Amino acid sequence: MVTLQGKGVFGGIAIGEIAFYKRAEGQVQRKRVEDTSSEIQRFESAKDKAIEQLGELYDKAVQEVGEGNAMIFQVHQMMLDDLDYVEAITNMITTQQVNAEYAVAATGDNFSQMFASMDDEYMRGRAADVKDISERVVSILSGNENSGLVTDKPVILAADDLAPSETVQLEKDKVLSFITQGGSTNSHTAILARTMNIPAIIGAGSGLSEEYEGKLGIVDGAEGLIYVDPDEETLTKYQEKQKEYQGKQELLQQLKGEENITLDGQKIKVYANIGNASDIGAVMQNDAGGIGLFRSEFLYLESDNYPTEEEQFKVYRYVAETMAGKMVVIRTLDIGADKQIDYFNLPKEENPALGYRAIRICLTQHDIFKTQLRALFRASAFGNIAIMFPMIVAVEEVLEIKEIVAEVKAELDEAGIPYNKDTQLGIMIETPAAAIISDELAREVDFFSVGTNDLTQYTTAVDRQNANLDKFYYPHHKALLRLIKMAADNAHKNGIWIGICGELGADMELTETFLSMGIDELSVSPACILPLRKKIRDTDVSKVRDVRLGEV
Repeated sequence: MVTLQGKGVFGGIAIGEIAFYKRAEGQVQRKRVEDTSSEIQRFESAKDKAIEQLGELYDKAVQEVGEGNAMIFQVHQMMLDDLDYVEAITNMITTQQVNAEYAVAATGDNFSQMFASMDDEYMRGRAADVKDISERVVSILSGNENSGLVTDKPVILAADDLAPSETVQLEKDKVLSFITQGGSTNSHTAILARTMNIPAIIGAGSGLSEEYEGKLGIVDGAEGLIYVDPDEETLTKYQEKQKEYQGKQELLQQLKGEENITLDGQKIKVYANIGNASDIGAVMQNDAGGIGLFRSEFLYLESDNYPTEEEQFKVYRYVAETMAGKMVVIRTLDIGADKQIDYFNLPKEENPALGYRAIRICLTQHDIFKTQLRALFRASAFGNIAIMFPMIVAVEEVLEIKEIVAEVKAELDEAGIPYNKDTQLGIMIETPAAAIISDELAREVDFFSVGTNDLTQYTTAVDRQNANLDKFYYPHHKALLRLIKMAADNAHKNGIWIGICGELGADMELTETFLSMGIDELSVSPACILPLRKKIRDTDVSKVRDVRLGEV
């Protein structure tokens, strides 16, 4: 038996086979070939197989996300048969006597750069498409097509780390637990694990070796322990602990339908954070009062190209209708920093966390912003949607947003398209600047939502993605709590509500503090809703208010 120690980011017990995340080989090697005819035939066979795979993906996508969203796979099939593209590859093989892998990769890069440099937005969008189809053909040629999570049964997923673009493509029902060599407690892998209600461990180190592929593993998310090839005594012990944990979860189910109210009568709303429409089931299952954070950027991360207005509208409408009048707070596009998307062609930055991201992209590229706003306002006619803007640092940004919103509303009015004219507009308090001027910002919006992940990062000058700095990451720092209290006081003075949608919302050590501050809403991962409800119902705020606020 091998025992590994990491850092637990979500509790619970998982027992199952270990499977490592497979990635395709890196750089394609240029090789000289003598038989160019055979090499062209290899390319043609790989191209035909890629077209067949895309057809299967189209059929699957039609069932899961509808025909409109599945059309991208038909577009990719047509691009693979494009005469210019095919001839460029076959000519390179013939004239330069190079292997098919190199010819496809080089042609893909050339075509991608050509599209990216065009003035037309639609044609620029084809850059990512041609790159994607080329990578698919290269994977088939090199025998690396089975990348990602390759399994036909639920497993403990192991990796060095996982990028947001990789996590969103996982088949969630095949993942019992996440374990990674590196990573941070605030990484998107950790956030996804909490959303999925599965145990997760990061920072297991190089001891988490691929030689453990296929072996039986035990993950103790609370203790950060991983057992490989456990002995009989350890296996029996953890099977019992797993039953005990499941029993506690069943007891929490008895809290469904109960109010989020303290012993002394203070009420608070408990909402859910989600990444896409497929998480709605977990929201309903855990009895959330609404959705406090819908991360709309996952629509972009899951797509090969800019999601159209119609594609976004269908998703937002579905969520709004499914929640049946309960509030759905949708955050506008929040990419950049650790969430990179190829087709946005974002510049490489020395310090992306302080760079071109979130609302800064939207206020620079109005066409992308207005497309999303049109979809959001159209969907507002079908439910209780509120719109939230991330990374605000100045009143001027809010005023510019409101001008663009007015333009979108005018366009919808002119076209006779219905929408909720009273849709609430809010901002995230996730920079010290926003918290400090929250008295001014509160006069311009309908609500605040505190993004504690970034607010902690910017307040304490600690990169939340840097695992080497975990020792210096202080999520309970007094400065952070004072900024949150300042924002709460200024919100209430100006008659607006304030919530918390960052990971600290689920930190039970701070629940009493947030209740003492008068926070109106806590939005957490679906799996945390019932435990948080229990904590709230067991609290008497009148007995802790003076002590807690004195500490802040």
